[in-house]
Amino acid sequence: MTTTSPAAPALAAATTAPGRRRSARGRSEWKGLAFVAPFLVVFLLVFIAPVAYSLYLSLFRQQLVGGNAFVGLDNYAALVQDPQFWESFGRVVLFLVIQVPVMLALALVAALAIDSARLHASGFFRIVIFLPYAVPAVVAVLMWGFMYGDNFGLAANINDWLGATVLTPFAREWVLVSIGNIVTWEFVGYNMLIFYSALRVIPTDLYEAAELDGAGPFRVVTGIKLPALRGAIVIATIFSIIGSFQLFNEPNILRTLAPNIITTYFTPNMYAYNLSFAGQQYNYSATVAIVMGVITAVIAYVVQLRGSRKEDR
Repeated sequence: MTTTSPAAPALAAATTAPGRRRSARGRSEWKGLAFVAPFLVVFLLVFIAPVAYSLYLSLFRQQLVGGNAFVGLDNYAALVQDPQFWESFGRVVLFLVIQVPVMLALALVAALAIDSARLHASGFFRIVIFLPYAVPAVVAVLMWGFMYGDNFGLAANINDWLGATVLTPFAREWVLVSIGNIVTWEFVGYNMLIFYSALRVIPTDLYEAAELDGAGPFRVVTGIKLPALRGAIVIATIFSIIGSFQLFNEPNILRTLAPNIITTYFTPNMYAYNLSFAGQQYNYSATVAIVMGVITAVIAYVVQLRGSRKEDR
């Protein structure tokens, strides 16, 4: 007759528990991987694969003799000495420096006004300000383009009424301002919604404490609302920087109305597009795209880093 020790079941359970935990952990890991797998597949197909292919193309050059030959970094060296690229790059930098602060300032003022209890019918104004963002970009540009026309539209009518050529939106010195006006009109509502959403999550206790301390509306804005908006401002700034470097739709559509002013290399994106589809220079076009992607990523990262440091303080 054999006897079983009372500690035997406990010992068996202790030896099998780690194995069960490992199998359970393995099943949960596979479930998590299956959950994110669709995103990973789409991410690889629409982001990683095009970037890798563009990088591959930038290292080659189509030659009359030898076909598509490996040239290493020669395309990048040629880009550094390309005056058309630097002209287009300087133009979008100027656009960014002027248009982005104006657009974000208008969006901030609109968000603060809508969030204020002093504004009546705030829901109506919120919809009206956001509505231009809902208009398709092509429709918005065409609408403004026909208003800008020197021989037709609103600008021409005003000039005829004044009896002088006062408004010239398609003049060489004003065309970038005209494009900036369109972009601002399109995206003020989008950025306003980002700021307004951040304002709505501020705890009401802060407002009550400020009221007890005798703080006025201006002090509430500078002491409570603006510090709470710092993260939203950083996000909106990063999105605006990326959008400025990707400027394409507005000048490309307006080019049909002002072909002598808006060139094929008006912005880096237009330059890359026309190099590829009009000039059949796919390798050099990929080089432009890679360089602009790196520049945009670096600047966006610097802005995010500085914004996070200020927020930590």
